[in-house]
Amino acid sequence: MGRLKALMAVAVSAVCAAVFIAVAPPAGAVGPTDYVALGDSYASGVGSRTYYADSGSCYRSPASYPAAVAAAAGLVLDFRACSGAKVADVVSGQLPAVTAGTDFVTVTVGGNDVNFAPVLTECAKPSWWGNCTKAINDALVILRTQLPARLAGLYAAIRARAPYARVVVTGYPLLFNGSDCNLLTFFSPSEESALNAATNELDTLLQSGANAAGFVFADPRPAFVGHAWCDRQEWINGLSNPVLESFHPNVSGHAAYASVVRPALVPPGVVASQASISSGTGIQTLAAPTFVAPDLGSPEAVTAAKSAGVSRWELAALRLAQLRGAPASVLKAIDERIGARLGR
Repeated sequence: MGRLKALMAVAVSAVCAAVFIAVAPPAGAVGPTDYVALGDSYASGVGSRTYYADSGSCYRSPASYPAAVAAAAGLVLDFRACSGAKVADVVSGQLPAVTAGTDFVTVTVGGNDVNFAPVLTECAKPSWWGNCTKAINDALVILRTQLPARLAGLYAAIRARAPYARVVVTGYPLLFNGSDCNLLTFFSPSEESALNAATNELDTLLQSGANAAGFVFADPRPAFVGHAWCDRQEWINGLSNPVLESFHPNVSGHAAYASVVRPALVPPGVVASQASISSGTGIQTLAAPTFVAPDLGSPEAVTAAKSAGVSRWELAALRLAQLRGAPASVLKAIDERIGARLGR
C-alpha cells in the first residue's frame, strides 16, 4: 500500500508539472500591466492630425508615444495626457489615475508652465513688432524660480501614489535649425538659437528633477537631430492648418518619441499578455494656449509698425509679398532691410 501511494504521488506530481508547463507564460512575458500616461500636448499626440473622438479637447492620438508604447509592449494604458496641461492640471485632473497598482508611468509636462505657445507667438512677429527677448526672459524667470518646486511636488506625489511603479519623465525636442521657411512667420536665427537654448535649460531641469526623484529621464533631443522644423525631413510641424498642430511633432516625430520612451519605460524582453487603451478616460476642459501667427494686416500690426517707425509702404510691401505667396526668403529679406533701417 505504501509503495502504491508513493507511485500515485509521483504520478500526480508529474501531471501537475505538465499542466504548469503547458499554461506557464513564455519567458519575459507578464500579465496585464497598468500604464498611466500623464502630461501635455506632447504626450497626448498633438501634431499627428488624428485623434480619438472620445478624447475631446485633450486631443489624444493613436499616433502618440503612449499609445505606441502600450501597443508595442502589450500594456493596459490609461491615457490621461491632455493638450494644454500645466503641472497643476496634471496634479488635479490626471494624477488620481495613478494608484498602488500602477506598474508604469510617463509624464511630459512643463512647457505650458513657461508659456510655450505665447512665447512662440511673440517670437514669430517681425522684430519691429514683437519682443522675443523679453518673452524668453520672462519664461526663464518662471523656469528658474517656480517650476522646480512644481515639478518636485508632482514627482513626489507620483511616487507616493505608486511606490513601486517605474516612472519615466520625458523632455522636449529642439524645434529650430536656424532658418525660417514659412512666409507667415519671422523667426530670426538668433531668436531660434535663444528658443533652443531655453528648451535645453528646461530639459536640464526636467532631467535633474527626475534624477532627484529616482525616476528615469527620456531625452528626445538626440533622436530629432536633423529633423527640426525646416529640415529636409521635418519631424516638427511649422505653422499649420489647423493652427493647433503648429510646433508639435508630426507622426514621424511622435514615433521618434516612442522609440526613446519605450526602452526607458519597459525593460528589454518584457512583453505583457494584454494590450488595451482607454483613450477617453479623464477628459479635462483646459483652455489650451495655441500659437497665433502674426497678421500684418491687423490693427495691432499697423499700430506697432507706426510706433516703431515702419512706413506704410514698407508694411504694404511685406503684406503684398505674403498675399502673393512670395518665397519665405523674400519676406525675410524685406523684413531685414526694415530692421536694418530701424537699427534693430
